[in-house]
Amino acid sequence: MDKLKMEDMSFEDAIQELETIIDKLESGEVPLDETISLYDKGSELKKYCELKLQTAEEKIQRISKKEPGFEGLEVEDIETK
Repeated sequence: MDKLKMEDMSFEDAIQELETIIDKLESGEVPLDETISLYDKGSELKKYCELKLQTAEEKIQRISKKEPGFEGLEVEDIETK
């Protein structure tokens, strides 16, 4: 999140940034003030990612209701690799 605003980040970039923050926090080598700052950023990234996922799920549900043959399709039914 250095120079990118969170709203401009892709889901994948936000997840990568969150993983970087988690790694730093788990290392135990971060000063207390930075730990607090990183935790705050991580919390915001988590919320952002959850919102992006919720938005994607809602889009899938809308598409599945419109498209013939997709009736009853649930997000859980979609395979990811």
